[in-house]
Amino acid sequence: MKLFLGNCIEVMKSEILDDCIDMTITSPPYGSLRSYGGCVESFQFKPIAKEIYRVTKNGGVVVWIVADQTIKGDETGESFRQALYFKKLGLNLHDTMILTKTTVVYPSPNRYHSSFEYMFILSKGKPKTVNLIKDRLNKTKGHARKNLYREPDGSFKRKRSLAYGKYGVRYNYWNNNNCKRSLANKHPASFSEELAIDHIKSWSNKGDTILDPMMGSGTAGCAATKLKRRFIGIEVNKDYFNLAEERTKT
Repeated sequence: MKLFLGNCIEVMKSEILDDCIDMTITSPPYGSLRSYGGCVESFQFKPIAKEIYRVTKNGGVVVWIVADQTIKGDETGESFRQALYFKKLGLNLHDTMILTKTTVVYPSPNRYHSSFEYMFILSKGKPKTVNLIKDRLNKTKGHARKNLYREPDGSFKRKRSLAYGKYGVRYNYWNNNNCKRSLANKHPASFSEELAIDHIKSWSNKGDTILDPMMGSGTAGCAATKLKRRFIGIEVNKDYFNLAEERTKT
């Protein structure tokens, strides 16, 4: 495990070689919703994205967890712009996942309550590792089902599918309710360790190198260590860096 205190752009340029990261998982600042100890001003998306692209191996995956800020009644749409910029750099948008929440932090009087974030799964070429989690209970366990598929000309064709097992692959919207934070509560926007574990399981293997260039309280590092992955973490805020060091001690 390697932890660096400093600006992630500078650290990636000086400390991380080209094409050496198997997976990046991170959550950038959501506009100016939080100050992060005065460090939100150091967030420069495009240079960070370019460095992430450079250090990612062919077949590597980037998990980018983000939401949009609303300013004067107008959602910024920054999440979509970021995903499209990654595509412009050469990454594939492998999947657009949704992280659902049951709490509403900033309820609005004139729109439906927002209770989700985006999780963009980006890959440098075809993902080299895909370990889909199968823990969704199938209601039709043991039964083959005939499905209708629409052909390109608009007609329907009936195809017989294989019998379903007890558990099927998850849907691409995940729940973030099982959040055990403890020390991470000292950071204003930590995501759950369970979420990091599930993504690291899904897109990497034991011995792979995981990067979080904005590691905050070190949640991704804790998850990577438990799953026997190598971890590189970068944090610009000294207080959060110290917290990450404390949490990732083995």
